[in-house]
Amino acid sequence: MNKIHYWALFLVLATLGACKTQERGEMTVKTEGGENPLLTAFETPFGVPPFDKIKDEHFLPAFEEGMKQHKAEVKAIIENPAEPTFANTMEALERSGALLGQVAQVFFIVNASHTNDAKKDIANTIAPKLSVHEDDISLNSDLFKRIDAIYQKRASLNLRPDQLRLLTEKHKEFVRAGVNLAADDKIRMRAINEELSSLSQKFGQNLLDETNDFQLVVENEADLGDLPQSLKAAAQTGDGMWTFTLHRPSINPFLQYSPNREMRKQLFEGYANRANRDNEKDNKKILAKIADLRGERARLMGFKTHSHFQLGDTMAQTPERVYELMSKVWSPAIEAAKKERDVLQEAMKKDGVKGKLEGWDWRYYTEKVRKARYDFDEDIMRPYFEVNAVRDGAFMVANKLFGLTFEQRTDLPTWHPDQQVFECKDGDGTSLGILYMDFFIRESKNGGAWMNELRMQSKLDGDVKPIVTNDFNFPRPSATSPSLLNFTEATTLFHEFGHAMHGLISDVVYESQSGTNVPRDYVEFPSQVMENWMSEPEVLKLYAKHYKTGEAIPDALIEKIQKTSKFDQGFATVEYMAAAYLDMDWSTLEEAGEKDANSFEAESMKKLGLIDEIIPRYRSTYFRHIFVNNYSSGYYSYLWSEVLDADAYQAFKETSIFDAETAKRYRTLLSKGGSEPGMDLYRAFRGRDPKIQPLLDRRF
Repeated sequence: MNKIHYWALFLVLATLGACKTQERGEMTVKTEGGENPLLTAFETPFGVPPFDKIKDEHFLPAFEEGMKQHKAEVKAIIENPAEPTFANTMEALERSGALLGQVAQVFFIVNASHTNDAKKDIANTIAPKLSVHEDDISLNSDLFKRIDAIYQKRASLNLRPDQLRLLTEKHKEFVRAGVNLAADDKIRMRAINEELSSLSQKFGQNLLDETNDFQLVVENEADLGDLPQSLKAAAQTGDGMWTFTLHRPSINPFLQYSPNREMRKQLFEGYANRANRDNEKDNKKILAKIADLRGERARLMGFKTHSHFQLGDTMAQTPERVYELMSKVWSPAIEAAKKERDVLQEAMKKDGVKGKLEGWDWRYYTEKVRKARYDFDEDIMRPYFEVNAVRDGAFMVANKLFGLTFEQRTDLPTWHPDQQVFECKDGDGTSLGILYMDFFIRESKNGGAWMNELRMQSKLDGDVKPIVTNDFNFPRPSATSPSLLNFTEATTLFHEFGHAMHGLISDVVYESQSGTNVPRDYVEFPSQVMENWMSEPEVLKLYAKHYKTGEAIPDALIEKIQKTSKFDQGFATVEYMAAAYLDMDWSTLEEAGEKDANSFEAESMKKLGLIDEIIPRYRSTYFRHIFVNNYSSGYYSYLWSEVLDADAYQAFKETSIFDAETAKRYRTLLSKGGSEPGMDLYRAFRGRDPKIQPLLDRRF
C-alpha cells in the first residue's frame, strides 16, 4: 500500500521534556489586545485552548514567559537543599515547563495546519531561542548531577517499572544531549543546535512556498481525460479552465488520467524539482549544511555518524541493522518494479507512443493496465468514500474493537472553520479525550497528513485527558460534490486515526511516556495496524455507501479491490524505499564537509540500482521528514512498523478481526505508550517476536 503520510514530530516538543498542563499561578501578560489568553486559565469545556481568542501577537510574549517560568522551575530543582530523590528531582522535572510546553504545542500545531506570514516570522524568531533554552537545561551539569545521583542508586530505590524507565530514559537524554562534554565542546554543541534549528525552519518554509507557487492551467477539457467529475469540479477556476497544483490530491489524479503527456511532464517535473531551482527558495545548500552539522554533532558525542547517534534510541539500534532489514525487502521490490515497468512500456507502445517510459508516464499507464487487467478503476470507488463516511467507518472500528464512541462537539473553539471536533468516550460512557479532525487541503497547511497532541494524557497530578489532532490534505468539497476520497486517501484517514487512538487510549502516569511518546521506529506501528480494517469486506459494508443512493459498496467491487491488492506494489515499495535509503545515506556521512545535494542523491540512487522511471518518494530538497521533522535516519521506520503491523494483524486474522480477547490485549499495548520498551509490549501482545514473512506475503 502506497503510504504518503506525515506524522509531524516537532523537535522542540520532543526535547523540552514533559510539558504537563497545570495551574500557572496569577501571572498574566498584557498584550496590545488585552490579557494574553495563552497565559491565563483556559475557561473552556475540557480545557481546550481558546483558539477564538488567541491571536498571532500573543505567541511571542507567551513563549518568553514560558521560558522564564521553566528556567525558574529548573533552578528550584537544582537549588533544592534536600538530597536528590525521584520525587523532588525526576517528578519535579516532569512537571517543569508546563506553560512553555503548552504554548509550543499550540503554536507549532496551528502553524503547521494554518500558517501565515506572521506565524512564519514567529517561527523564525523563536526557533533559535528555544534551541538555546533547551540547551540551557539539557547541558546543565548541576541538574544532571541530581539525575545521575538517583540513577546510580536506582537498583535500591524500589521504583515501579514506569518510574525506572522514566529515570533511565531521562538520564540517557541528558547524556545524548552532551551534558558530559568538555566546556568548549558544549559551546560548539550549542552553536550547532541553534544553527540547525534556524536552517530547519527555513527549509520547511521554502518547501511550502515552492509547493504553493506552482500551478498548471488546463484550457482544453480533453486534456483531463477520464478525471473523475468531483475532481474536475474541484479544479475548475470558474472561467472555463482548470488549475492543478503540486499538492498530492491535485497532482496524482492528473498524472493518472491526463492523456496530455507534455502536461504530465510539466506537473511531474514541477513536483520533482521543488526547492531545487537555484533561486531564493532553493534548499540544496540548506540541507547540505544540515547534514554536515549533524555529522559534526555526532562526532562531538563520540559517534561515528549521525545515524549511529540517532539509532541508539530506537528499536533498530544501529545503521547496519536498518540496512539489513531494508535489503530483505529491496531485492524482491525492485524485481517486481522492473516487471511492472516492462508491462507499462508495452502498454505505452500499444498506445502508439514512441520512446522510453518516463516517470510522468508511470501512473497514467498503471491506470490503463489496471483497468484492462482487472476491469478496475481506483477512482470508481470515490462515490463510496465520502470523507465523513470514511471517518465514521474508522469510528465504527474503534467501537467494535474497544467500545469507544465519538460525539461531535460544536461548542468547542477551533483554529479553522474546516475543523470537526469530537469527544471520545469509553464503553462505560466516561470521557477519554478530545479529537480535532481537519480534512481539507489549503495553501496555509503543510502537505501530507499527520497527528499531534495539544495535550497529552497523564495521572501525575489528577486525571489529565488528552486532546489529539488529525490533519489531512483531502480534496475540498465543490459546489456539485462533497469531498470524495480514493482508496489511498481513505487508507490515510484510517492511518492517522490509528495514531489518534494511540494518544486517546493512553493510560500512564507520566506525560513524557504518554501515547505516541515512543521510539521513532515503533510510533508508526499502531497507525499502520489500523489501515488493515479499512479494506476488510465486512468493514467496507459498514461505511462504504454511495454518497447519492446510500447503496453499500457492491461485492463485485470489493472482490476487485482484493484482486488488485498486490498490483503496483513494486512501484509503491521501491518509491518509498528509495527515500528510506536516501535518508540513511545522508545520515551515515563520516567525513566533514558539505555535499553537492544533487550529485550526492544521484550517486546514492545509482549505488542502490534505482531504475530511471521511478524517483524517491521524497527527493532531498523536499524531504521534510528528515530535514525538518526529526525523522532523520528514521524514515525506514514505516517499513519496520509494517513488519510489526502485518504480524500483529495476523493475530486478529487467526481468530476474527474483532476478536474481543485479541482486541483487549492490543488495547493494553496501546495504553502503555512509552512506559515500557516497545518490543516488550509487542511480545506481551503476540507471545513472540515479530516475523517478516507476513509483510512479504502482503506485498508480493
